Amino acid sequence: MYKLKIENGYYIFKLDDMLKQKNISINQLMKDTNTDFKVIKRIMTGNLVKLDIFVLARFCDYLNCPLNDLVQYLPNKK
Repeated sequence: MYKLKIENGYYIFKLDDMLKQKNISINQLMKDTNTDFKVIKRIMTGNLVKLDIFVLARFCDYLNCPLNDLVQYLPNKK
């Protein structure tokens, strides 16, 4: 899990946790979803500028999970 602080809150990236839970390697995810290694690592670490909804949809379909199991947004408490 990786937590990325932004101005209005946090994004939590949980792809690595989901892969561990389902016992799936990054290499297997790469092959089965036809996704570049760099793209997967960026989503895992939050080292990105924008989220590709098509890639996230492929991951959700492949892992049989909702989007918030992979990426979650938490606003700052006011």
